[in-house]
Amino acid sequence: MSRVSFSDIKKMYGDVLAVEDVNIEIKDGEFVSLLGPSGSGKSTVLRMIAGLEDISSGEIKIGDRVINDIHPRDRGIAMVFQNYALYPHMTVRDNLSYGLKLTTDLSKDEVSSRVENAAEMLGIDDHLEKKPAGLSGGQQQRVATGRAIVREPEVFLMDEPLSNLDAKLKMHMRTELQRIHDELETTTVYVTHDQEEAMTMSDRIVILAEGHIQQIGTPDEIYNRPANLFVADFIGSPAMNFFDVRLEGAALVSEDFEYPLSKSTAETVRDSTTTSELTLGIRPEDLNIVDSPGERTIEVTVDVVEPVGSDNYIYAEVAGEEVTVRVPADVKPTVGETISMQFSEDDIHLFDTGTEQNVFAGTEHMASHVAESVS
Repeated sequence: MSRVSFSDIKKMYGDVLAVEDVNIEIKDGEFVSLLGPSGSGKSTVLRMIAGLEDISSGEIKIGDRVINDIHPRDRGIAMVFQNYALYPHMTVRDNLSYGLKLTTDLSKDEVSSRVENAAEMLGIDDHLEKKPAGLSGGQQQRVATGRAIVREPEVFLMDEPLSNLDAKLKMHMRTELQRIHDELETTTVYVTHDQEEAMTMSDRIVILAEGHIQQIGTPDEIYNRPANLFVADFIGSPAMNFFDVRLEGAALVSEDFEYPLSKSTAETVRDSTTTSELTLGIRPEDLNIVDSPGERTIEVTVDVVEPVGSDNYIYAEVAGEEVTVRVPADVKPTVGETISMQFSEDDIHLFDTGTEQNVFAGTEHMASHVAESVS
């Protein structure tokens, strides 16, 4: 079994806390991304699995084996680095086989078979006699991935392997990595700061910030049920819109608008928080432009209309705050125009202003919202 489990993991660099209270269960064959901004601790977690960083406290297991004190080469892992780490004086064939020759007693025929199978899987079998300098960035990335594949590890560790590629090649390689994972079914832990990579490739995502786990969930859960204000703001492009509001009776009230809630939703909010001071979150695609003001509408002034192909992003202002609206390409209001926006109660996210936790977390309102979005 190649499941990976973390129990109360903590990492200190002197007096500096890098990560704390990391508890994760990664299933056998699962693709899990560690996602977060720079300095969040995601690479530190990966390096502790690899044995490149000592664990200050806690326990990491691969299968049933505690690996805290096991030498990196004996952990059953293979790592793909951000900078590929290829040997420039060696051919592709030698780069692929070097680790096997160094750490195993496999026969020459077995090593050659593994190298050629991996090269064929990755589409680099015509480049085996070339050196890295003669390869494109995408081909070098394939060699780095192939070097991990030939090890036939229990766990793949990938540290931002696509960050050096251009946008088009990065999209292609995302597809390639997904195909390889589906074919090999090897447990994979993937570090990235790119939410699009994490959302498109992962079975589950672990979001970290300042060394602490913010949320663990599927891409749908992360996007539609953000556990707190950080996750809601971090996930989504364009980012979620936020408004400071108060719960007054059965309505959310801001300085510039009032939004009536259904009785059941208002009761859920009151039962889930001890404060009336809230942050209302609405994703740009959930804001709809309507012809005229009415109940549950917000009046905004258009600042910028940004065409992005199939959509337009409208940047507007309400109560002195910028709001982003995502609309079809044929919707083109003029700069300076006042427009009316409307959104459904089913699409709102509410956060306790003090704790920043999602008021709807674990409630029936949240569960029904996710069910609708998945279907």
